[in-house]
Amino acid sequence: MELCQYWRIVCKRLWIVITLVAIVLVSSLVLRPGRPALYQASMRFTVGLVPESRSGDYYAYDRYYTWMTSEYFVDELTEIVRSEAFARAVSEELANESLDLPAGALRGSLGADRKHRILTLHITWGDQAQLRQIANAAAKALREHSADFLGQLGPTDADIRLIDPPVVLPAGRSLKEKLDLPIRLFLALLAGVALTFLLDYLDDTVRDRAEVEAVGLVVLGEIPPLPGHRRFPWEKKLP
Repeated sequence: MELCQYWRIVCKRLWIVITLVAIVLVSSLVLRPGRPALYQASMRFTVGLVPESRSGDYYAYDRYYTWMTSEYFVDELTEIVRSEAFARAVSEELANESLDLPAGALRGSLGADRKHRILTLHITWGDQAQLRQIANAAAKALREHSADFLGQLGPTDADIRLIDPPVVLPAGRSLKEKLDLPIRLFLALLAGVALTFLLDYLDDTVRDRAEVEAVGLVVLGEIPPLPGHRRFPWEKKLP
């Protein structure tokens, strides 16, 4: 079957495709739940270790191992800030400021990424005032309790310094939210086109002379449509 025949099949029942897409569009806009206001705070830290003090006259590799260990350490912190232990430490810091937030709720709001030895901490929350308190508590927990999460540090905390204080901004829509409606409409379009082909397949009426000739019958004559009318938009009007 040629492409123009496929196009005729779709155009014959184009109203099905349009109606289905319109129903999905209206229902998605009307029934979509309201999006609660969310805010995000981001702050950056430099992460390192305090170099060991030299007790003798020997070569210390120009602190090479200190820098290399810092690379591993910032990798560990990227995962630690997403853990239950870190969320519990932040919750305890907030409790000292008379703000009672459970660690379970905080854990899903904490995230981090890294670049070289720079750690970026992201916090998403629905209350702007509380978010500032959470950001300050997270920074304090990260600086003062790093040894609680990594036994390799021993009693000494790492050298973690805040270089960019938390900036609170409205959180943008996620990629999933942005693609939700376009994907729904695309699926509705595919379903509408598939439905037009199904109905055309189930329709056993004779539509043109080609279908008559396909069953072995000879066409002696063909009655044209009424003057000035077209079966399809691309056909020319009869005089």
